[in-house]
Amino acid sequence: MTQPTYKNKLSHFFALVKQSIRGGEYDYTQGSIRSAIVLLAIPMILELSLESVFAVVDMFFVGKLGSNAIQTVGLTESVITIVYTIAIGLSTAATAVVARRVGEKNIPAASHAGAQAILIALVVTVVISITGVIFARDILQLMKADPEVIAHGKTFTQIMLGGSVVILLLFLINGIFRGAGDAVTAMRSLWIASGINIFLCPMLINGYGPFPEMGLEGAAIATTIGRGVGVLYQCYCLFGKKGIITIKTSHFKWDWPIVKSLLNISWPAIFQFFMASGSWIILARLVAETGGKDASAGYQIAIRNVVFFILPAWGLSNAAAALVGQNLGAKQPDRAEKSVLLTTKYNAIFMSFVMLLFVLFAEPIISLFSSNPDVIRYGAQSLQIIGTGYVFYGIGMVMIQALNGAGDTRTPTWINFFGFWLFQIPLAYLLVKVFKIGVAGAFIAIPVAETALAIAAFYYFKKGKWKEVKV
Repeated sequence: MTQPTYKNKLSHFFALVKQSIRGGEYDYTQGSIRSAIVLLAIPMILELSLESVFAVVDMFFVGKLGSNAIQTVGLTESVITIVYTIAIGLSTAATAVVARRVGEKNIPAASHAGAQAILIALVVTVVISITGVIFARDILQLMKADPEVIAHGKTFTQIMLGGSVVILLLFLINGIFRGAGDAVTAMRSLWIASGINIFLCPMLINGYGPFPEMGLEGAAIATTIGRGVGVLYQCYCLFGKKGIITIKTSHFKWDWPIVKSLLNISWPAIFQFFMASGSWIILARLVAETGGKDASAGYQIAIRNVVFFILPAWGLSNAAAALVGQNLGAKQPDRAEKSVLLTTKYNAIFMSFVMLLFVLFAEPIISLFSSNPDVIRYGAQSLQIIGTGYVFYGIGMVMIQALNGAGDTRTPTWINFFGFWLFQIPLAYLLVKVFKIGVAGAFIAIPVAETALAIAAFYYFKKGKWKEVKV
């Protein structure tokens, strides 16, 4: 029997890519694991690449408004990571439960679980939105923003936090789609949201055509409208019988056992991501306090670029989570483990290329977003240092998401607690305050801690206790 040629392998790969973007039902518990990874990961990578475009597009146009605007957006986004944390926590639970039910071939139960997750999200967003609108000024003060930044950016912060419902729903509903294996619909919703944001952002900031010049507030409105339209498309697919999961009004009747199951998975996941996002908030505050406005602006630009390349890798990690959930539901734990290890290999290869990009071309990248020499200097330094740990970021992300996909959200929570709060934050303060390294100390703490996290996550994954979790 002849072996497939390189040309045949390449043709097969591109055929899979076309199939993954086109969409359609596929049983991820059978057949080639490589094919399953490609079919799930390609739309997930594209989905989260478009989510990262939100951050980069906003920073590109806002960067033209000066350091005050950059710091406002950066500090506000640092706080909004708490909203992302809740959204990711709830979507993690939705993905785990929906994937398990789909693996068991129980689609009505998967749809019902998705509806209950949406109910939880709606209750949570009421609290967040009201708090954000009322306490926007206090939030910026807490983040050590300059007085002129607070005066200039209060409305921006109110709009972004007040519109948190679209952030939560966009993440959550895409988590439902991913758990069902319908990664294409999740991808399309982000395409729509990001496309509208890219169009509206310069229009509303600068007042092109029929649009009024709104400055910084225009960026917030453009982003909120874009995400809102993305959510409307998701709802059209969920309620219009367009995909694997179809939610009916009867599914929204409060079902406490399902809600309890979702909360039991989501609350550790929320704390898990809070450990990470809270650490980033503290580091952002430390950089602003130590290096001033230019250091803070440079760091925020660097972080936007870090996020831009991390989110595609997160797409691969989400593919691993869906494969774990569905294969555990189909009683195939060994196939679940093989899927994760192969996804880890692909993610490490991708992240090694990103590492080289950041280390070699940090200054040109930062120069795209600012012409201020000090901002460029701080941003390039940050990007180079943080970029050195990218391979380990990729490994750690897949391991953590694999555990989450199995419903074992508690183990990654403890890993994040020790890695971020008992290691990264103290190390950053030690380097900045005791050894007087300056803001570079905060930058150094990031890759060091992330490497330790990746090693710990790999260890607990190989122990295999996640295979016994019931959801």
